Amino acid sequence: MTFMQSFLKELERESATTRKMLERVPADKYDWKPHEKSMTLRQLATHVAEIPSWISLVLTTSELDFGKNEYKPTLLNNNEELMTFFEKSYTGGKAELARSSDDQLKETWTMRNGEQVYSADTKDDVLRGCFCQVVHHRAQLGVYLRLLDIPIPGSYGPSADDQSF
Repeated sequence: MTFMQSFLKELERESATTRKMLERVPADKYDWKPHEKSMTLRQLATHVAEIPSWISLVLTTSELDFGKNEYKPTLLNNNEELMTFFEKSYTGGKAELARSSDDQLKETWTMRNGEQVYSADTKDDVLRGCFCQVVHHRAQLGVYLRLLDIPIPGSYGPSADDQSF
């Protein structure tokens, strides 16, 4: 199995779990946040939904320069928009993995803001970071849902909400 095939398999598996989590986000709580320093539920769910699109960015470019490309988050107002956005991010990332080769993975990808370099890593390390980001923020989303008393779907097995104790 190539690294790209392995990443593709992992994307499919993690996206199934992410999809289950995003489907439970209550639109009537989009502006809720658990703490003043936290993202709103809308911001966090949107962020989780956009992460698979980073795969295409990493594989088709050599850098992201925030000094030249201002980040403008997508504004989503309901669950249909959220799920459509996620599916677009997922299918784009999946397609890019399918058409890419392992040779690309040793190329350097840089994140910067003008002259200030935040990181310069191989593309395989950056892709691994993308997968870690989705798991990390999906777990945050699970905490938000728990605090809102919304049942949590299982990720790597059943959740407490999936079982009777």
